[in-house]
Amino acid sequence: LHRKCMFLIYEYMEMGSLFCVLRTDEEAVGLDWAKRVNIVKGMAHALSYLHHDCTPPIVHRDISSNNILLNLELEAFVADFGVARLLNFDSSNRTLLAGTYGYIAPELAYTMVVTEKSDVYSFGVVALEVLMGKHPGELLSSSS
Repeated sequence: LHRKCMFLIYEYMEMGSLFCVLRTDEEAVGLDWAKRVNIVKGMAHALSYLHHDCTPPIVHRDISSNNILLNLELEAFVADFGVARLLNFDSSNRTLLAGTYGYIAPELAYTMVVTEKSDVYSFGVVALEVLMGKHPGELLSSSS
């Protein structure tokens, strides 16, 4: 009758998603370099925690600007763990493709093996997006 359920409960994120903040002119203008760097640092700390401080490690698999939430102080919080995976050290960690187009690591699409490196690639895309103010799509496709 009583199934065990787990919930993630977040504090209210007044600023909404990083994606929306970067694309709203009034809000994006208020993002000076120091604030942008702090957002990137906050994302890095969150991923470091998931990958190195959790046992087993957690791979988010959908790091994107839509899944980074900001509070009034513009602190970054990783959200939407719907496709996250726990890494198993004793298995191949094969997976189906998951994530948001434009943020998925190319090697994940080729190997279908999930590792922390997949999140690191996505983090790099979001970091460029924060610094450029837009998704770095052309920059990424020209380097292939």
